[in-house]
Amino acid sequence: MATAETAGPRPNPRRLLHFLACGLGSGLIRPAPGTWGSLAAIPFLLALQGLSTPLYALILIIATVFGIWVCQRVSEDLGVDDHPAIVWDEFVGMGFALMCLPADHLWIGAAIGFCLFRFFDIVKPGPVGWLDRNLTGGLGIMLDDVLAGIFAGISLQLGFMAWASMV
Repeated sequence: MATAETAGPRPNPRRLLHFLACGLGSGLIRPAPGTWGSLAAIPFLLALQGLSTPLYALILIIATVFGIWVCQRVSEDLGVDDHPAIVWDEFVGMGFALMCLPADHLWIGAAIGFCLFRFFDIVKPGPVGWLDRNLTGGLGIMLDDVLAGIFAGISLQLGFMAWASMV
């Protein structure tokens, strides 16, 4: 299978799985499709903030399992492992980053969570990088971003706790 650098065919947003894998089309925006996909996820994730934490977590787990399958299928369709336009993983990773936002700080939390997620997704420290280098297909596409989102979410919550202790 080709790599992202040698990406051949573009995803076809008229095909449902391609449209979903491309983050409702946001992954087709250039440059920086991962950043656009992460931004596009924010309104959907803010709409979920009123849910209970267990229900929100269940939705993320389902989205992760679905993402492994859909990203694998679209990668196979395109003949490219982790095509740059596939950003379903950013949608889900952002979901983990924005889990449990304080209701009175949704927008600032979303902005900081976005920055933290992009940091962990781009820099890929420690186990995030290991997953990125060692897993392929749908599993590899999804799991490094899920872990980047978890790291971003933990960092965000620690930041909120530190802030609350100072004010």
